Amino acid sequence: MPLRTVTATRYVTPLREGGSLPALIEADDNGMYVLKFRGAGQGPKALVAELVAGELARAAGLPVPEIVFVQLDGDLARTEPDAEIQDLMRASAGLNLALDYLPGSLTFDALAQPPTPELASAIVWHDAFVSNVDRTPRNTNLLVWHRQLWLIDHGAAMIFHHQWTDPVAQSQRAFAQIKDHVLLPWASAIAQADERLAQRLTPALVSAIVELIPDEWLAGEPPFETPALHRAAYETYWLGRLAAPRAFAQEAIRAAAQHV
Repeated sequence: MPLRTVTATRYVTPLREGGSLPALIEADDNGMYVLKFRGAGQGPKALVAELVAGELARAAGLPVPEIVFVQLDGDLARTEPDAEIQDLMRASAGLNLALDYLPGSLTFDALAQPPTPELASAIVWHDAFVSNVDRTPRNTNLLVWHRQLWLIDHGAAMIFHHQWTDPVAQSQRAFAQIKDHVLLPWASAIAQADERLAQRLTPALVSAIVELIPDEWLAGEPPFETPALHRAAYETYWLGRLAAPRAFAQEAIRAAAQHV
């Protein structure tokens, strides 16, 4: 599951609805991408969350736009008149992350296109699994493109890695914020999703996704002395998270029952 690496060739426009000021760019493969900057306020951890949570969702069979690494030359900032964006681009020189741009996509509206219980339950399960605080009615981070629902913006997920303690103990925690999930009213099959998706996310697959995290996004991050030790903590966390009984899934099932 190696990710492609492209090079940014043109900064097109900022997407100011995002707190980290993502941007629409063109790359050397002539594709258009939504770029997430490593120099933004959330730092590399937001890119790690975007990468890992997004690829875990894809591995679980959920629709996520293609994720690519993006090499960014700080000199591209010369053509941008906004000083804030210039600073952001220069601070992000090097390896960044982007999602494939979905032209003409629409913000998800449950009344116009309600999800099936199976899909809603799978998305709720995934967001509880990755501790995603950012899929609420206020900010759904769901798009409809070609009549299909797509998951975007996982940079706010994985809240555990902002304060590492004991990866095993952290993995056992439920995720109370799942009660605010935008799809909870349609998620009537979380128990079935739990059984199905947990089996898909095998240890080998989880390990392969963690191995995708670049060294430069992990180096110098306490309390880990090396990127390898940092990756090992992530892998320990995810494998513990998937071990039965899964408290996050039980919490999601309880939260969904309250919407019936």
